[in-house]
Amino acid sequence: MATLKYSRQRECIREYVQKCKEHPTADQVYAEIKREFPNISLGTVYRNLSLLVELGEIAKISTGNSPDRFDCNTKPHSHFICTHCHCIQDVENNEFDCMVKKVAANIDGRITDQTTTFYGLCNDCLNEKELLKSS
Repeated sequence: MATLKYSRQRECIREYVQKCKEHPTADQVYAEIKREFPNISLGTVYRNLSLLVELGEIAKISTGNSPDRFDCNTKPHSHFICTHCHCIQDVENNEFDCMVKKVAANIDGRITDQTTTFYGLCNDCLNEKELLKSS
């Protein structure tokens, strides 16, 4: 693979995703990066996010009906996605490692990656729904 030329824009995108704990969308990254680089295009942000995912520096989370999100945590872990506000929370649980080992022992092949996603309502949305019920 050829050496990748340094890009201030790409570095800024990488740093933003790595500092952001909210699993931003490409549009959110674009809005933030545009402050420092007013002439940057949304396409440039998308291309750099894709490249950073390909390089393993960030991870892409496909959420189904809402836009893809980006994660600074590239280690295997699971996510909880709120079906109301679409926030994403990391789920750290060592039991998944045991589950992957058990599954691996029962398949004819090798597991190279796993993704587990939980769906439900986050506490903020649960509290909001409770407030609406009591009104």
